[in-house]
Amino acid sequence: MVRVLDSKRRPSQSGKTGSVVVFLHGYGADGADLLGLADPLAPHLPDTVFLAPDAPERSVVNPMGYQWFPIPWIDGSDPAEAEAGMDRATEDLRAYLASVLEQEGITEKQLVLVGFSQGTMMMLHVALRAEKPCAALVGFSGRLLRPESLEDEITARPPVLLIHGDQDDVVPPQSLPAAAEALQAAGLDVYAHISKGTGHGIAPDGLSIALAFIRDRLGLDHAE
Repeated sequence: MVRVLDSKRRPSQSGKTGSVVVFLHGYGADGADLLGLADPLAPHLPDTVFLAPDAPERSVVNPMGYQWFPIPWIDGSDPAEAEAGMDRATEDLRAYLASVLEQEGITEKQLVLVGFSQGTMMMLHVALRAEKPCAALVGFSGRLLRPESLEDEITARPPVLLIHGDQDDVVPPQSLPAAAEALQAAGLDVYAHISKGTGHGIAPDGLSIALAFIRDRLGLDHAE
């Protein structure tokens, strides 16, 4: 049974819906944790609506936050349950994104997904197996899950920007080149940026590069 994700919404500055950015938060956080990124982004994306759903499960380690699926080495969960949880969350997120397209009246080419940590993991897994590619994927501090199945299961190849801090002690920085190599082997255009001196977080330089990437993929710079 698909779970309906509670989602926070920030309307566009212009009142129009030219595009939608969906933020997918990390383990133990919630949608509001990333929706604040709309503050620095919105002035440069005036026709963009920002959405940030809460993951479907309450976090085991932080009852005030949420998780997309359990992480055994953090919460002591059973690995099989973690895999099953990821499969359930995949269906939840897939249904959520379909509802975003319908409710906001946009196409996939007007949709950008921005993930952080576990949200990046979910974003890559779901978006690459979608019916149609979205405009762009921006993944901070994440990794590619189940890379061995990607070649057989990939159905969409949106452009991808991966950003990682070189001091990340939660998700190793080596996760970025490993993901980039697998994605490129699967035929995707992949761009990457390492934020120097940054741990498990989003630094200003990474956010600036993400904004430029989003504007480019939405065709905003070409329209001016």
